[in-house]
Amino acid sequence: MSELRLGNQLPSITLKNQDGEIVNIATESKAKVVYFYPKDDTPGCTLEACSFRDQFSAFEDVGALVFGISRDSVASHKKFANKNRLNFQLLSDPKGEAEKAFKVSRNLFGLIPGRVTFIFNAKGELIHKFNSAMMATKHVKEALAALKST
Repeated sequence: MSELRLGNQLPSITLKNQDGEIVNIATESKAKVVYFYPKDDTPGCTLEACSFRDQFSAFEDVGALVFGISRDSVASHKKFANKNRLNFQLLSDPKGEAEKAFKVSRNLFGLIPGRVTFIFNAKGELIHKFNSAMMATKHVKEALAALKST
């Protein structure tokens, strides 16, 4: 599977958010941060989500939307979002369709979904990608730096 490269277009995918609403992330003409994470309510994923929550106004200031994606169910996302007061959309990808469209690599012999963040400009072009399973909070810093440099 060939990875997304800088300049590639944002894949058009339709998923349900934590409220069960259908969302196509490619339809909004704003910059976007799309981050994939392994599982709701695990230590690293909670730290990452709360980091995005805490910096949400900084993303708004640069005109960017934030989307978190995992294979967890809509109900799991709803519980996770409410528990942590998340102020952005979590999208449910139970069949891994978005994971495949974004060409997200898996960790630990393919058993664990990857932790990868993609940053797209308002034209839908990939401007930065950050892949790190262990540095959950660095995804926020990388995304903000990429958006501010454009």
